[in-house]
Amino acid sequence: MRIGELSARTGVPAATIKYYVREGLLAGGERRGHNQVEYGEEHVRRLRLVRAMVEVGSVPIAKVREVLAEIEEPDRDLDSTLGVASRALSQHRVPVEPPAEEDLETARAIVRRRGWDAIEPGHPYLWTLADAIGRLRELGLADMVDMTGEYARAAEIVAEFDLALLATRREPDEILEAMVVGTVLGDAIFEALRRIAQVEVSARVFQRGQRNTEEPESHSSTGE
Repeated sequence: MRIGELSARTGVPAATIKYYVREGLLAGGERRGHNQVEYGEEHVRRLRLVRAMVEVGSVPIAKVREVLAEIEEPDRDLDSTLGVASRALSQHRVPVEPPAEEDLETARAIVRRRGWDAIEPGHPYLWTLADAIGRLRELGLADMVDMTGEYARAAEIVAEFDLALLATRREPDEILEAMVVGTVLGDAIFEALRRIAQVEVSARVFQRGQRNTEEPESHSSTGE
């Protein structure tokens, strides 16, 4: 296919496609003659992946280049590849300084209770979790730290659903594209649903509590 068709199929302007080729994010097409370059299905898959990372995931071009270089390592398996993409999408940076050992142990205990054996003791996400736990503790919100086990249970349910969707894809680039888009938009959906649920539960708890305190007053005003 020519660049015009590639653009139409992926929704990426031709000028942007040429830019991605110059930046090394997309392989050049096969030259068939003067000013004639042909692109194949592999370009469609890779371009959709790049677009997902840049436009949906807001991953900087330099980081996209690093991710693509890593996932193209011949010895890297799919599980490791998904890990690379996941870290690129993370909105929370891994702390530069090691978290307090107390907070790290709390994070490790949460992981152990869920039976998450694939998470090594020094995993970067453990540092991120421990850092958040430490901030809660410093703010005097230790009771919220006690709730992290429930968050972990909910996170596992969501993760199982995420991976079930990825299993329906076959090509590595398609799996990564689904992972990038699903993670970013899934996070947005989950956040929106959490806020909606907070509104609903707040109305249930606090408005009901207010009604309960008001009822005795209404009875006394009627002499009952």
